Amino acid sequence: MEVPEEAVRERRRGRTALLLTGATVLGLVAGTCAGYLVQADREPPRLPSLSQPELRQAKGEGPEPLSASQDRQVRTEGDLRKLLLRKPAGAKEGAWLDGSDGWMDLSDYASTYGTPGQAFANMAPAFRRAAVTGWETGTYSVEIRLIQYRQEESLAAADAVESNQYWATWDGTGGDGPWSNDDPNVKSWTVPGTEDGMAYVHTEPETEPGYQPVYSAEAHAWRGDIAVEIWVDGTEPISKKTVLGLAERQMERL
Repeated sequence: MEVPEEAVRERRRGRTALLLTGATVLGLVAGTCAGYLVQADREPPRLPSLSQPELRQAKGEGPEPLSASQDRQVRTEGDLRKLLLRKPAGAKEGAWLDGSDGWMDLSDYASTYGTPGQAFANMAPAFRRAAVTGWETGTYSVEIRLIQYRQEESLAAADAVESNQYWATWDGTGGDGPWSNDDPNVKSWTVPGTEDGMAYVHTEPETEPGYQPVYSAEAHAWRGDIAVEIWVDGTEPISKKTVLGLAERQMERL
């Protein structure tokens, strides 16, 4: 049977309910007043003593501050260029670094991407500074970059390395995005001393009409707020030992 609409509505309070409510309020007020009168006739309780047990001061000198070799922030907050690998004996400085003084601003760094404007906009909120070095030997050239990020809202250095690692194995197909399988001509290894740092060797050279074939290798790792990029190009295949050795020694300096 259908219940009438009036039956399911909340009942209105009658006069009896109002009288009971008034009596309850008067009772509460009276009880409160009585409580105040009782409390007023009592003597105030004695407050506890404010004195505290004497604290003995520790003797001896405090702990020594961490050395630069133990405190990573001491090193990374200084001149970032000093953390870069040194140019090997017999190698000459990379000609592409003329006038850079070892630093890259955001515009310079963004220009290394295929779409500099988009890269600039994406990195502007987190980019702090970047240091760079490079050299040339008889058969290959090396460029190493240390990019330091402001990590206020995310682990920007780790995110940047993850992105570079993603693109390192892309085979170059799939339109505007890396939607294909990994490039079978790329071999990879974990950088010693890191959990997720990776080094890559491209076994097939890049070729363009009128230019000599170029072999390449790269490594990407991070430590704290610094992302490490290592790029090696040469006229001969780059060995695993070469790129892994560079990456391992660079990470040790961090």
